[in-house]
Amino acid sequence: MDGEHSPIPTREELIQRARNLAPKLQERSKKAAELRRIPDETIEDFHRLGFFKVVQPERFGGYEMDPSIIFELQLELGRGCASSAWVYGVLNVHSWQLALFAPEAQDEVWGEDSTTLISSSYMPVAQTEWVNGGVKLSGRWSFSSGCDACAWVFLGGLLPAEEGKPPDMRTFLVPRSDYEIIDNWHVSGLRGSGSKDVAVDGAFVPNHRMHKFSDGFRQQSPGNEINASPVYKYPFGQIHIRSVSTPAVGAALGALDSYIDFMKSKVSQATGGKAKESFANSILAAEATAVLDREVLTLRRNFDEMAGYLERGEKIPLDRRVHFRHDSARAVRVSTEIVEQLFIACGARAAFEDQPINRHFQDVHAIRLHHANSPDTPGSNMGGVLFGKKNTDFFI
Repeated sequence: MDGEHSPIPTREELIQRARNLAPKLQERSKKAAELRRIPDETIEDFHRLGFFKVVQPERFGGYEMDPSIIFELQLELGRGCASSAWVYGVLNVHSWQLALFAPEAQDEVWGEDSTTLISSSYMPVAQTEWVNGGVKLSGRWSFSSGCDACAWVFLGGLLPAEEGKPPDMRTFLVPRSDYEIIDNWHVSGLRGSGSKDVAVDGAFVPNHRMHKFSDGFRQQSPGNEINASPVYKYPFGQIHIRSVSTPAVGAALGALDSYIDFMKSKVSQATGGKAKESFANSILAAEATAVLDREVLTLRRNFDEMAGYLERGEKIPLDRRVHFRHDSARAVRVSTEIVEQLFIACGARAAFEDQPINRHFQDVHAIRLHHANSPDTPGSNMGGVLFGKKNTDFFI
């Protein structure tokens, strides 16, 4: 692909590589669904094209780019395969978060092999016990997307806090030797994401392999001492939520592509009419294009605004963070609604699994089910903040 051998590609080069790869991902989507994970050749493509380096620190050979590049790539990859875009995004967010950990943890993961990947499940279900130098960790976590391609995992849990303070939410970094992958991913949508369960039984997690959510919220993490770039000063919540919402927009753009291709040649078996001559079909194509365009522009604006604050060395105002959180979830709702309209307009043929729009339909509904993608809670919180109430969402 053009430019793929450049030592440090530009954003535009990376986006074009993703655009070029999307048709291959669409071809592989059936295999991904059958495997119930991303095919090895797709992971290899992501490495080869530099996609896994975009937010990795320069000292490990990464490009140390603004994390908005992750989501630009997800938009392009999602047009071909939402599962691939989903896995790509969440694994890159983990590379970004590792840069927030203590330097010792970063060296453990990337010191010998800078291509090492990390999966996650942030569900706060850990059973923990303080021991000398760290904690003893046990539990079973669900939805660890892309775990088959990874050698480490981030796991969520709560630690007892001081009296009168909320529980201490942390991410625990655990090596592959200390956890079991449980192959239970049998689902209708995002089948290729391989989001299996992970189980840990009494693993020791030293202090340097923990990251406080409160540090990510305050934008003051241990890793910021060595990774001082504004790239690593974004609030953790803002990065994570976008990794699980952007694939929905990518899937909607892919569904729109499929709808247009299908309608160009469709002839009604009932009336003999050409679908492309239909006023209703034309209006739907135009409206879907306009609506998705507005969502993409809004999400880009949000990153541009956050980047401006960070480059000036300023804190991102809480009310703006609340607003961005709502925009992220709203984009998923809008994308789901668009895909539903396009799917129904395609008629009965859309029900067949070999129709590309069917896959986008299944995937976007699975994406909508993620806890971070429900618009109700962030919408209610944003409305409350607008009315002068206190923020109740700390995952921003």
